[in-house]
Amino acid sequence: MRLQLLSDLHLETEAYTPEPAPEAELLVLAGDVDSSWAGLERFARWPVPVLFVAGNHEFDQRELRTAWPALRARCESLGITLLEREACVRVDRDGRRIRFVATTRWCDFDLFGAAERDRATRAAGYFMRVMRATCDGRPFDAAAVREEALACRAWLQQALAEDCDADATVVITHYGPSLRSVDPRYGLQPGSASFCNDDEDLLPLADLWLHGHLHCRHDYTVEHSGTARRGSTRVVSNARGHVRKGEAAGHDGLLCVKV
Repeated sequence: MRLQLLSDLHLETEAYTPEPAPEAELLVLAGDVDSSWAGLERFARWPVPVLFVAGNHEFDQRELRTAWPALRARCESLGITLLEREACVRVDRDGRRIRFVATTRWCDFDLFGAAERDRATRAAGYFMRVMRATCDGRPFDAAAVREEALACRAWLQQALAEDCDADATVVITHYGPSLRSVDPRYGLQPGSASFCNDDEDLLPLADLWLHGHLHCRHDYTVEHSGTARRGSTRVVSNARGHVRKGEAAGHDGLLCVKV
């Protein structure tokens, strides 16, 4: 199956018109499409099915518990499939069954280990203030984000461990699954734990892992020769980012990933 991948379009401020990739069989939106949700309209009559995993900015200035059902209703009205702690199977043109396992997978701040968690959560304060979201009526701060992240992680681990007769498994998250996805512009610093998680132990359970969040592109392969599952996992991000910061330079909006 050929998957067109887009994320971090930030249509609330960016002047960008997404176009369907001619060879794509499905479009994956890996989050931060539009904090206002208005830009989702551009995918309403897309020529192939659209799977959407919400990013952190989909919840800017919103209450998490009410935003989820409202966002789901918005997506349903547009014919977009929103996935959050959900899995689905799609059949490609060759009759292969592809399983998609998806969640926002908020950051748990353990990217550098538990010993560095406090530093990571302190660094996250800036990003939480930018979001200005709430959860259960309280600020959606680093502690609340971690709680959501751990729930996502537990679901993801269980879902990937379940038997499935699919020919391939694709994981979609907004946050990066590995230190390898850190933005090279900023390197390894406490703030990086607000963008990536240490989910490398889950990588062997997926053939392909798609993510967004970091405003840079990634395409790397992780080999699993030392694990019970042989083979490898390809990790791809096709985030666009902001033109004013030069992040959109070189972005390929028609990129397709084969699984």
